Order: sequence, then C-alpha cells, then structure tokens
Amino acid sequence: MYIVTYRGPFGFIKPWTAVRDGETFSQQFLTPSIIEGIEKKLFPELLTVPGIHKIVRHKLSYSAITQQQEVTQARAWRKTKKAHERARSIITRGVMLHPVLRLAFNEHDNALKASVQHVCLCRNEDVLLPDPNISEMSEDEFSQLEGFELRMGKSAQSFLVGFNRFDNQQPMYGWIEHNGMSL
Repeated sequence: MYIVTYRGPFGFIKPWTAVRDGETFSQQFLTPSIIEGIEKKLFPELLTVPGIHKIVRHKLSYSAITQQQEVTQARAWRKTKKAHERARSIITRGVMLHPVLRLAFNEHDNALKASVQHVCLCRNEDVLLPDPNISEMSEDEFSQLEGFELRMGKSAQSFLVGFNRFDNQQPMYGWIEHNGMSL
C-alpha cells in the first residue's frame, strides 16, 4: 500500500450524536462518510459516484485532546419586544492537538495525486497538510502504526457510527482498531 501522511496543528471531529447538550467530545475515529468526503475532495471525479473507491485504509492519531468552549445559537428565532433573537448557549468540545492522518492507497498514482493536496477532517479551518514523501508498506505494517481506525462494515464487534450523508442517511457500522493510544 502507498501511504500519504497529513499533519496539522489541531482538528475537531464532530460526534454524529452531538446535540447542543453541554459537552461534546471529539471522537477518535473517522466515520465512513468522513472518509468518503475526504476522498471526494481529493478526487473530484468521484463526486457523483457513491462509496469509497481509492482510500483503502486510514489511521488517525494525535498528541492530546484539549477542551474548548464554543458559543452556539439555536436554529429557531424568538420574538422579543425590540427584535427577533436566537437563543445562545456555550458548549465544551474536545479538539485534537497535532492530529496525524495516514491514508492508504493501492495505487501509487492515487497516492501521488493525494500527496499534493490538503485535507480537512470536518471543518474547513482544520486543515491538514501532506508530508512530501509517500511511504510504501504492507497491510500488516500499516496495522502496527499508532492510532485509531474505524474498520467499516458489520461484524460481531460493530456498532452504529452514524448515518451516511452521501447515501440517503443510511446507517453506518464499524468497529475500532487502535494501536499505541488509549480509548
């Protein structure tokens, strides 16, 4: 496999169950729809083709999670004597420090095309930039890399990880494999 490594100063992954209920924490894995979104950013020719076709594996690691406060607004407007207002609240969310994302491709040309572009985890300001070198390793070597990976699909250890925005909100399942980092 050909591996492209991306790094950035910080990154936030919005948990799919996140509601404005006080605290949300970054999850340590990327859902299938996040991987599909990254793939569609890297390979825009796949925008109209559902599914993940070029990214065969991924690994996400980070140095720490820091708690940040964010001001949010309700979607609904309320009428006051002077104007229309939206209710505000403050939530605490986890933000990964120094995330490292490794994407694995079966074809060198796909890795080469990906290695000259940036990616975002879930928000446009969470930019990860590619390392200049493409690594080559076996699937077993990739499995030994530090980090979290959501292995996609249904198995005895699978759990619901969200609803796919690219596929009519179909449920997505997977299980977490991790190496060298605690859950």
